[in-house]
Order: sequence, then structure tokens, then C-alpha cells
Amino acid sequence: MDLGTVRDRDKLKPQREPYWQKLANGQHLGYRPSTSGKGGTWIARHYDPDTRKKIIHSLGDFGHLPPSERFTAASAEAREWLAHLSGGGSPDLLTVREACERYAKSNPDAAKRFPRYVYDDPIAKVKLHKLTDRHVREWRARLESMPALVSRNHHGGIVTRPRATATVNRDMVAFRAALNMALEQGDVLTARAWKKALEPAQTQSRRQLYLDKTQRRALLDHLPPDAADFCRGLCLLPLRPGALAGLTVADFDARTSSLVIDRDKANVGRQLLLPQSTAKFFVQKAADKPWSAPLFARENGKAWDKDAWKLPIKAAASAADLPAGTTAYTLRHSTITDLVVDGLDLLTVAQVSGTSVKMIEKHYGHLQKKRAAEALSNLFI
Repeated sequence: MDLGTVRDRDKLKPQREPYWQKLANGQHLGYRPSTSGKGGTWIARHYDPDTRKKIIHSLGDFGHLPPSERFTAASAEAREWLAHLSGGGSPDLLTVREACERYAKSNPDAAKRFPRYVYDDPIAKVKLHKLTDRHVREWRARLESMPALVSRNHHGGIVTRPRATATVNRDMVAFRAALNMALEQGDVLTARAWKKALEPAQTQSRRQLYLDKTQRRALLDHLPPDAADFCRGLCLLPLRPGALAGLTVADFDARTSSLVIDRDKANVGRQLLLPQSTAKFFVQKAADKPWSAPLFARENGKAWDKDAWKLPIKAAASAADLPAGTTAYTLRHSTITDLVVDGLDLLTVAQVSGTSVKMIEKHYGHLQKKRAAEALSNLFI
């Protein structure tokens, strides 16, 4: 049957079974006339010879186009879907927002970020199989132009600043992870749309603020008990604050002194073997708590987040006469610095901290120069 002309389509009688036109072997475009006599619905059908199943996908009525253009548009839409399916893609055509919502169910950090810069953005409505490099680059440009929130004052005012390159990089991590999950599950067949567009930008400088152990102890001494326990965890392990906050009692095995980092922006599922002193501290934190409870909880029993730990650390740093730029990430930077200076190889540092060797070399490789000089001096004869 030829569905290409308006005259022929108008002659078709309404019926439940669409009128089909073959596009290729196992691939058909269908048309179901409306009972009102005006227009109709277009359908694509795919037959899988391996499973002997037919998969149907409604394309809509293309009512926004003149009747003479609807067949061409429906054919193009059908061929895109059929090519996606033939290539091993999922029959469910998710939008970018739906892919992000699915990822956010298992990632609390993403669940907080996506409503701010994905769900209300034009990219949210784009079907994954139609996503292009242009879509993603335009989204990134809008993200980079968004001001970053610094604080809210008591009078309801909001203080912002231009979004830093490092902040943009962090914001893109969850978005890239959601799209990669969609790729793994067959919702899209290639990462071409975001592979280049979401590459991290080069930051201008490495983190410079370092606190030695005496300064870290001073910070802990000036923190409330619950915040002190949380920050002590950051002093004992080179974890991202969000990863430590995401730990539950179930993630720690006291019998083997092992800890699974199951919620992090990178290297999720890695396992750390804790030294005896650190394991003892974690045993104390896990005592008398259900498995699903946060390992490090606030006084009210809730898990920590950046809005909860920011002010106590700022106040404690001021009381302890520490640099004004002291943050939770300062503790992570300080512990990684100590590991590198103490001679732990960069690969192991990268593995335990949940980042790449490339990033460790970039930000901490300079710390090995002194050790290298000392080793070279031992060669003198």
C-alpha cells in the first residue's frame, strides 16, 4: 500500500488495524485514519526474526504539519526508530530528563543537581536517540553562564558569583554519568553526542590550601561532636565529602575491616581495607544503628550534605584561627597530600581516593619532586 499521497489516505476507512506500507524487510510504516475523517495516527512496526516478535511504536499524528508533508516526516521518524532498534537499541525512547531521573534514583548528589540545571532546560525534552553534539554544547554554554549560589542571608537575599570552571566540571559529572548509563542500557547507541561536548575544562590552578595534622586537630576540637566525627572521617580517609556522607552502616564490614564506597561520582563500588585504628573508629560509628542508617549522621539522625557541614566548618576554622578558605574539601586535599608526600605510589593514591592517576599526577605530582631529589642525592659517590 502507498501511504504517500493525501488523496489515497483520505480514501481509507477507519479501522483498528493500521494500514501498513513496507519500508524494508521486517520494517513497516503504518497509518490509522481518524474516525473524524481528518488526519490519523502514524505507527512504526519492527519484526525481530530471532525472537519472532513484533514491536510497535506510535509516532503521533504530525498535526503540526500540512497533510502533504506528514508522510515524509513520519517515514523519517520511523526509519530513525527502526535503525535504533536494528542496532540493538531499546524500544523505549527515553528523553534526556527521563534518563537523568532514572540515574538520580540511585545517586543522591545527582538528584540534587539535576533539578537545578537539567529538568527545566530545553535539553530535557530531547529524545536520547536524537541527541546531538550541538544540543549538549548549547546546554553546557547555558550551564557555564549560570551564577553559582554562595549563600542566602537572613533577609532573603541571595549572594551569587560567576560559576567557576571547577564547578562546571563537577556539575557535568552527574550528567555525563546519566548519559553513559543510558548508553549501557541501549537507550542510545553511541556517546558521540556528549563524548567531546562534556570533556572537563582545564582548571587554572590546583588546590593550594593545606592543613597539617596540628591544624586538623584544632579544627576538630572546635567542631560540634557530630560534625567533628564527620570531619575526622575526612581526616582518616581521602574521600570526597559527599562519598563519606553517603556511607551507610551496611557499607562497613567490621569483621574484615573493609569499607565499600558505593556512592561517589567516580569508582563506585571500590573497597578499602581500613587500618586497625580507623576500623575501630568506624565500629564506634556503626554501633547500635540499623544497616540502612548513615554511618556518619548529624545530631538529628539525618545524613550530612554540603549545606549542613559548610557552616560548622567555617565557624570552627575561624575559632581555631585557620585560613578563611578552609572547607571539607580542604581535608580531602590535605590527606591526599600526606599520602603522596609519605611515598605512597600515585596509582594506589588514585585508587583509594576514587580519582584517576592523571588527576593525581596533575594536582599532586609536584610533591614527589623533593623525594626524587633526595633519592638522587643518595646516588652521589
